[in-house]
Amino acid sequence: MPWLQVTLTTDRERAPFVEAAFESAGALAITLNDAGDEPQLEPPLGTTPLWSEVRVTALFDDDATARPRAEELARSLSGQLIASSLFERLENKIWERVWMDEFVPTRFGERLWVCPRGQFPGKDGSVIVELDPGLAFGTGHHPTTALCLRWLDVTPLQDAAMVDFGCGSGILAIAAIKLGAARAIAVDHDPQALEATTVNALQNGVSERLVICAPADQPAIMADLLVANILAGPLVELAPKLAAQVRPGGPLALSGLLQEQIEEVSRAYLPWFEMAPPQMEDDWVLLAGRRKNDC
Repeated sequence: MPWLQVTLTTDRERAPFVEAAFESAGALAITLNDAGDEPQLEPPLGTTPLWSEVRVTALFDDDATARPRAEELARSLSGQLIASSLFERLENKIWERVWMDEFVPTRFGERLWVCPRGQFPGKDGSVIVELDPGLAFGTGHHPTTALCLRWLDVTPLQDAAMVDFGCGSGILAIAAIKLGAARAIAVDHDPQALEATTVNALQNGVSERLVICAPADQPAIMADLLVANILAGPLVELAPKLAAQVRPGGPLALSGLLQEQIEEVSRAYLPWFEMAPPQMEDDWVLLAGRRKNDC
């Protein structure tokens, strides 16, 4: 069955009103996006800021009454809008299948491959991480994850204990175990991330060597290495806590930051780590370091 997608553009103050109108009209799904060029890369914790101009998109069943009802709704909201209404008919698709068609086996470094479940590159000596396209939000396609995967591929991991802080799909912890780590702790505040990590760990046969938990439940550990792929603000705020989890001489990888944030994040970790030159992909950065022996 096809769908009717209706997009209305408004300002920050009126966006909640437009969203509520869509809900009252029986929208099946509603999304809010930036209608200009005003990315919210790192909002303060506990806040959900909106952009100055907001694109509110709603999805309806495309039955005989949907288009007239949607057009009447748009007319009634005309005084709240800053752009013309947009109506689109979307054909029904198996969206997981579409997603999987775009998610192909990808190599990171020399050995490490990330693949949709059941798809293998056929390369001798490959280390393969399988992900379920229905759950994975962290496949290596974003530069921050790619940087971390390539770093893991060249980092000695045999029999190591690793912490993956901000684990998302669990891809980094799973990759570390498959590359030789003895065990890993995958930490995330998002219950969906913990669920995705659990499923992906089972699919990859590493669940017995992986502890999956929220930050408040993280067991005390002096890890051989730690990877944190989050954002610059939390990286700075959590520096003492993350540093305390890495043994003297242990490596550290930090990602999720932009080039202009290198100095601030590096400065936060310098009391504990010798920091290496940054690695960059597009505008994103990975900072690697090694824990000092005397602190």
